[in-house]
Amino acid sequence: MPTNELIAETKDRMRHTVDTVLRDLATMRTGRASLAMLDGIRVDYYDTPTPLNQVGNLAVPDPTLITLQPWDPSTLSVIEKAIRTSGLDLNPQNDGKIIRIPVPPLTEERRKLLVKLAHKHAEEGRVAVRNVRRDANEQLKKLLKEHELGEDDERHALAEVQKLTDDHIEEINTSLKQKEEEIMEV
Repeated sequence: MPTNELIAETKDRMRHTVDTVLRDLATMRTGRASLAMLDGIRVDYYDTPTPLNQVGNLAVPDPTLITLQPWDPSTLSVIEKAIRTSGLDLNPQNDGKIIRIPVPPLTEERRKLLVKLAHKHAEEGRVAVRNVRRDANEQLKKLLKEHELGEDDERHALAEVQKLTDDHIEEINTSLKQKEEEIMEV
């Protein structure tokens, strides 16, 4: 039956969208150190853009510090430069063996900007989920028009797509609320 496949595909696409929003929110900087905030940083490691976690050992020894011990000490300056230019307002310090990345507390102004950015990510996710719903609804209407689907089946499938949409948007909203509390926590 085509509606089961359509519902499964719709669910997968919505899940992918929510996962993207959750990943975007996780990489946002809060007042405490988190390895997830460094996920977007790439280091020019032997002419190959490489994620930070693949050039050394990352650790969070306390809530205000991240340490990175590179496997190749000759890459210290390249790693430092990548962190400085990442836009996270971090200032790494290098002692020749380890890079220490202090995570300073956020100012009130910076917190408000981060909350706005979090809302932007969440809204983009909600719009993407609604677009997936629109595509699914259009396919259902097409199946009805081509008489491959009865009106009752279409009505049930539309209701199921709407429920999926509501569930995924609720998950985005819940994650946004948690991230907002995390950012505003002093």
